[in-house]
Amino acid sequence: MWNLPVLPRVHQPRRLVIVTSGGDSPGMNSAIRAIVRSAIHQGIGVLGSDRGYTGLVDDELRPMNTASVGNILHRGGTVLKSDRCDAFRQPDIRARVARQLRERQVDGLIVIGGDGSLTGAHLLATETGLPVVGLPGTIDNDISGTEDTIGFDTAVNTALEAIDRIRDTAHSHERVFLVEVMGRSSGFIALAVGLAGGAEAILLPDCRVDLPGLVRRLNLSKRRGKNSSLLVVAEGHDPRLTSRLAEQLSENGHQARACILGHIQRGGSPTGHDRLLASALGASAVDHLCAGHSDIMLGIQRGVITAVPLDEVAGRSKPLPTGILELAHILAN
Repeated sequence: MWNLPVLPRVHQPRRLVIVTSGGDSPGMNSAIRAIVRSAIHQGIGVLGSDRGYTGLVDDELRPMNTASVGNILHRGGTVLKSDRCDAFRQPDIRARVARQLRERQVDGLIVIGGDGSLTGAHLLATETGLPVVGLPGTIDNDISGTEDTIGFDTAVNTALEAIDRIRDTAHSHERVFLVEVMGRSSGFIALAVGLAGGAEAILLPDCRVDLPGLVRRLNLSKRRGKNSSLLVVAEGHDPRLTSRLAEQLSENGHQARACILGHIQRGGSPTGHDRLLASALGASAVDHLCAGHSDIMLGIQRGVITAVPLDEVAGRSKPLPTGILELAHILAN
């Protein structure tokens, strides 16, 4: 559980806008609910942007109240919808958006999304002076400046549930299953799922695949009496990697099958952890705007809600935790 930092109230926004941008993640609705109800409690009006930054560009904003966020805490996705908006990359468009928001008496923006969304938030804040607070909403957990992101825990648990089911079939048919999980160029989901799911190997993005070594490892497992194995593969940039590896392992004497989990990891009801995380960050975002803060992201560092300057977040990569991959290798033996 996270304590909400107590901040001095130096500013009273008239209205704020909520934006959910980029890939959706379970828990975004929990954050929306917390923002709306916390803001209204403090006498602040709230608008929601339809389809992320596209809604800002097209000036499609909807009024939000306590009733409009009722019964959404447990729902996956985002009730505000999401989009990837190329137009918002243009400085003149961002300037027009800021003018439109000021005409609507908006003097605060809360953006929930991943690296690209937070980069857009940073540019809007620095170029226009509009107060902006970002929240890390992505299943990939690849945002610099925070140990956790909204949706990561749910994605890991969804993948684990699938892996537990797949392992039953792998055991019954004495096969090798390669399970591909999401994460783009980030290996956080693969690492967490592989360790918690007892995978024999975890293949991370852009790492060279040692096929002979993988075959030797599976052969050794067979000699030990283990006739089924499970490998976790991060999707990376090669859409054919998992299927190709399954074919290569089959050619080397192992009945291998590829199972690509895909977008089921994005959807579904958020876990209790993600609901709590999103609620705490959402409420704290309103408090930070009222304290006069801007151009920041709220993240978790050492279990504490922490404000991180967006220029230390945007475009930066987060390294995988040291030693976890080695631990997974040791425990798989």
